[in-house]
Amino acid sequence: MTDPEDTRHVEIKDGDQTVASADVSQQPGGTARASLQAAPGHVTPGHRAALVDAVVDLPEVQESSRLEATVPLGDSETLQRLRERTEQTTTRPAGSTALVDGTIPAGRDDPADG
Repeated sequence: MTDPEDTRHVEIKDGDQTVASADVSQQPGGTARASLQAAPGHVTPGHRAALVDAVVDLPEVQESSRLEATVPLGDSETLQRLRERTEQTTTRPAGSTALVDGTIPAGRDDPADG
C-alpha cells in the first residue's frame, strides 16, 4: 500500500467548490499511479480535462515513464484527455472503474498547445 505521505492530492475548483480531484503517487520502477474522480452531478466541460493536465504535469508523473490511472467508468472526458496526454494507452473495465495504462511522452509539450 502507498504511504499517504507520498501521495499528492490535486483538486480542480469551480469557485469554492471542488469539482474534480486526484490522488497521485510515484511507484518503484518508474510508474506513477493516479486515482481521478469528479464530483457527483454536472461538472462543467473542461474541468475533468484540466484535472488530467494537472496530474500529468506533476513532477513525479513527468519523472515517471508510465502512468496507471483509475477513472470512473463512463467518464469520457477524462478518458479522452488521458489518451491525448499518454502514448501506447490501454483501457480496460474493472467493476465501476476504467483502468488506464499509458506511457508518459518524454520531452513533448502538451498536444493541446500546438
